[in-house]
Amino acid sequence: MSETLLIELRTEELPPKSLKTLSEAFAEAIFSALRAQQFLHPDSVCTPYATPRRLAVAITRVSERQPERVIEKKGPAVAGAVDGEGRPTRALEGFMRAAGVSFAELQRTREAKGEYFLARWTQKGEDVDACLGEIVAQAVRKLPIAKLMRWGDSDHQFVRPVHSLICLHGERVVPAEVLGLRSGRVTLGHRFLSQGEISLADAEDYVGSLEAGKVIVSFAERRATIADQLASAASRLAARINPADGLLDEVTSLVEWPVIQVGEFEAEYLAVPQECLILTMQQNQKYFPLLDAQGKLLNKFLIVSNMEVADPGPIIRGNERVVRPRLSDARFFFDQDRKNGFANRVTRLASVVYHHKLGTLGDRAQRLGRLARSIAGRLHADGNLAERAALYSKIDLLTDMVGEFPELQGIMGRYYLLHEGGLPVVADAIEQHYRPRFAGDVLPVGNIACAAALADKLDALVGFFAIGQVPTGDKDPFGLRRAALGVLRILMETPLPLDLAELIGEAKDALRQQGIQLQEVDEPLLGFMLDRLRGTLREAGHAGDVIESVLAQRPTRIDLVPARLDAVREFLGLPEAQALAAANKRIGNILRKASGPLPEPDIALLEEDAEKALFQRVVLIAPQVRSHVQNEDYADALRVLAGVRSEVDRFFEEVMVNVEEPLLRNNRLGLLKALYDELNAVADMAKLTV
Repeated sequence: MSETLLIELRTEELPPKSLKTLSEAFAEAIFSALRAQQFLHPDSVCTPYATPRRLAVAITRVSERQPERVIEKKGPAVAGAVDGEGRPTRALEGFMRAAGVSFAELQRTREAKGEYFLARWTQKGEDVDACLGEIVAQAVRKLPIAKLMRWGDSDHQFVRPVHSLICLHGERVVPAEVLGLRSGRVTLGHRFLSQGEISLADAEDYVGSLEAGKVIVSFAERRATIADQLASAASRLAARINPADGLLDEVTSLVEWPVIQVGEFEAEYLAVPQECLILTMQQNQKYFPLLDAQGKLLNKFLIVSNMEVADPGPIIRGNERVVRPRLSDARFFFDQDRKNGFANRVTRLASVVYHHKLGTLGDRAQRLGRLARSIAGRLHADGNLAERAALYSKIDLLTDMVGEFPELQGIMGRYYLLHEGGLPVVADAIEQHYRPRFAGDVLPVGNIACAAALADKLDALVGFFAIGQVPTGDKDPFGLRRAALGVLRILMETPLPLDLAELIGEAKDALRQQGIQLQEVDEPLLGFMLDRLRGTLREAGHAGDVIESVLAQRPTRIDLVPARLDAVREFLGLPEAQALAAANKRIGNILRKASGPLPEPDIALLEEDAEKALFQRVVLIAPQVRSHVQNEDYADALRVLAGVRSEVDRFFEEVMVNVEEPLLRNNRLGLLKALYDELNAVADMAKLTV
């Protein structure tokens, strides 16, 4: 009989930032175990549930008993398993005991290596009652819990104390014991809005019964409800909510019956930069700040309450009373930082260690200034402004506001420099030099900001690679993968005509000038960054072979990579593509077997008409291909190369390359080398799948 299975662990308040992960892991572990043990129908559906005080899962079409299974077990080879009289050896007797079969019940199977004994028997299916307790216990043990706790006088451990366990298969309680609790059918609703125990008559009653008890038990449904209520409340106030998906998840994990209320604070606090106020409301109080149509902060905010009451006044006033000290702290930090000055703090950077092998923040600021000046010069921008932005970029790390809210680094530097009359272009570069901070983030705008951002990321990449602090596995304590992606995106998407290898070299020079000992960094770092680029291009939808054909050339002008990809993709649509790619691969294999440097092809040593024709074609197209590549007209270069197909085909049909005579052989190899260089001027054709 197939019924819906319901499992619920009712607990004390679970960690809000972990609730969604715990819920999904709990449900998946139980569902996977039931599927592995053949209790599920192919159409069974798993639905996780989670509130601050419970983890639960409902799974449809769960069988009461496993089906019978035919078990096969391969035994020893027949040749060595019986003696001369056909009686089983000790090895075969041990196998029969382990399998629970007699000699007469054994079967034989023939494989490539010979004939073997085979035991086959039918195993009866077990009841779900016999298995469920261990399945749930295993799921609990597998949960990704950073820190376990004990409660009462029990030795059981979980992320929070557990008060009850429900195991319902349809209408029937499945007897089980987990964390010292025996299964039942009773749960509780909302801590304050529900009264008494809730006894479930059937597993299918779970969602409706909990809703009657003022609990929206589905995390996804509760999140959607909160989002809708927030949007409606903001619309009524002619405002919009500051985007905060992480906060929405966290608040969903804090309430069981969400009700939105509107709070307000004194307009005088709006004199503080709105980023500070937004952050303190979101991080410390879990409020949703409201913005006007222009994105300016209003002195109103939304509260997600866990209470439905006739008079919400006390709830609103209580939250307004709590938020004021937080806003006052933000205003105090802002006022003190401005009073203590900004630019004059630059000398204090020398007293803060950046890394014991890479010097102080002062040392780093000097390196960033030099590197930003050089990059700006390459971009024909004002090097003085870029250097000043880089030198000032880390000062706000010493301010009280950034000390309280590290997320505001860069943002506060901009405000403080503008307060002291600094140039807006420098202030903007200070804010934007951290961009992009995360995947999909906006890029810095303008050459000054780009120079500062590139300097910051390149110094970190080169510095940590140079002292051997390379990311391994999932460990990346210095955020080098993020820095690499930032450099690549700035170069490619802005785009900027800068050579990555040259930028790495300049960052190395800046480190050497400070006496820092460097390990080999150029090739390892370039390979690391091209690996990041490979992943980015795959995510953008480019074909794997096209990506590999371009990256095999280890390009350092990252801004030109998209054009190369487009050109290769267009080339693949030509009728000559398949033959040329195959010929290119063949030429590469031939050249790899050649020993020593190959000469330029000599027309006097050409004998066959086919090789003369190929030579003339290569001489004709070489300047055209190089001109197109130099002008970044990659598609035109590949179209020119497509015209060499007939000569290449004829050459391989009529000419033997590896002849006995050395001069003739090397001349033909040299001709192929000249052709190979042109064929691969844009991308490595051998990597293409055509």
